[in-house]
Amino acid sequence: MPSFLFHRPRPTSGEPPDAASDSTAPRRWWRWLLAALLVAGLHFGAMKWIDRNRPPANPSPETPPVQIELLTPKLVAPTPPAPAPAPAPKPAAPAPRPAPAPAATPAAAPVLSAATPQPDAPAAALGAAAPAPAAASGDRISVPPSGELRYDTLVNGMMNQTGTIHWSNDGQHYQMVVSIPLPFVGPYVYSSKGHIDGFGIAPEQYSEQRGRRAADIAIFNRETKQIVYTKTPQSQPLADGAQDRISVVMQLSSLVRGAPDKYKPGVTRRFSVADNDSNEIWSIETVGDENVQARGGFATARHFTRLPRKEGDRRKLDIWLAPSIGWLPVRILQTEPNGMQIELLWAGTLAPPGVPGQGTAAGTSNAPEDAAPAAPQADKP
Repeated sequence: MPSFLFHRPRPTSGEPPDAASDSTAPRRWWRWLLAALLVAGLHFGAMKWIDRNRPPANPSPETPPVQIELLTPKLVAPTPPAPAPAPAPKPAAPAPRPAPAPAATPAAAPVLSAATPQPDAPAAALGAAAPAPAAASGDRISVPPSGELRYDTLVNGMMNQTGTIHWSNDGQHYQMVVSIPLPFVGPYVYSSKGHIDGFGIAPEQYSEQRGRRAADIAIFNRETKQIVYTKTPQSQPLADGAQDRISVVMQLSSLVRGAPDKYKPGVTRRFSVADNDSNEIWSIETVGDENVQARGGFATARHFTRLPRKEGDRRKLDIWLAPSIGWLPVRILQTEPNGMQIELLWAGTLAPPGVPGQGTAAGTSNAPEDAAPAAPQADKP
């Protein structure tokens, strides 16, 4: 028989060399890809940790000082009227010339003129003004003039777009709009409008819109003394001097402008503040004077912090008012319960609104008597 009939094919131990090399190549690429992704993930995590634990440029004290005085809303103290000018004393008539007396007769005593005060004469007879009556007790307040305020906005220390506070005050009515741009979410817009009464700023409507959601509104009904909300059917009593979440900042500024020496470290001011669905008491305490770093440089500012509203309250609010800009907020910092921080830092020149050459409208004329002079202006950004 032919030998090829009994020939068996030689068994192979595996695939050809070319096939083996082709199968190992994709495995090497997957290993390099996984290693690159792992390294990138580690770098990203390290950057997030560094950013989260990076100390802020304007650190805040951990614990506020001990409270030494509690202030509650009071009617604005009326300004005492200026005393009337004292009438000028009438010129005295010339005394008649005495007739010549004989040499032996002693000289007559000199005649006192009407303008010469007598030892026992009352003060009114001398034309002295009576002391002015003391002013009634109450809050001294000076509502800030109108202005467009610009702020750098930061989220967890990372710079975002510029935010604005539009403030309008004609002496009888006011309007305030705060716009904070946030990436991926959209702007947060808070607005408040109303009038100015015996307690200062008196909101009539507060609106809050976060991103693309519909706005929630709180209405201050002065006739029924109630606050009603569009977000909830409940209503709450309207207290004297009640504020909303953003008007309370300007009300605090107005009070400090009126009597800056009154707000010493430890002094606590109590406000009734309405949100978009509830009303609560805010106790804002004076921490003290600190240096704040803003875009235009450093500014001395008075630090105020909101005390916990209830046990376990982790949401914080800190406000810094600077005398160099008319006791307006130079820094506002809100800390959320999850640790996220939203910050506004003054981005304008260190001069108050209404100063000639700043491009802002003039407001009320009740400027604080003892406000500090404006600091030297920095270059406009």
